[in-house]
Amino acid sequence: MNNLKKILVKRQTLESIAEASKNVFPKEFIALLGSKSKNSIIDELVIIPATFGDSFSSVYLDLLPFDKSILGSVHSHPSDSNRPSSADKRFFKKTGEIHLIICLPFSISSIRAYDAEGKEIEMEVIE
Repeated sequence: MNNLKKILVKRQTLESIAEASKNVFPKEFIALLGSKSKNSIIDELVIIPATFGDSFSSVYLDLLPFDKSILGSVHSHPSDSNRPSSADKRFFKKTGEIHLIICLPFSISSIRAYDAEGKEIEMEVIE
């Protein structure tokens, strides 16, 4: 997935991310992204052991499953910014090629996609 320019994400997965983020608010939500398809369409939200904090979230990297269907991560920012912080970019490099950040108001339109370096990539919503 080098030089990733665009990703495809199922609407239902994005709706699950938005709902989970609302439920955890005002803390940050975090999970992994998976694909059951051979063409790497993101269609799975993988919930893992995590700590949800007021201005941070963390996962226990030693508990991450070794699973080739996991493509990256998603987390929420309980603010109006969906830009990755320097800590987010360090985390991205450890957890896959595709990363989503959702911010207030926790809707599909407030989600942005990034590659492992923290560069924004296009996200297409599919049914």
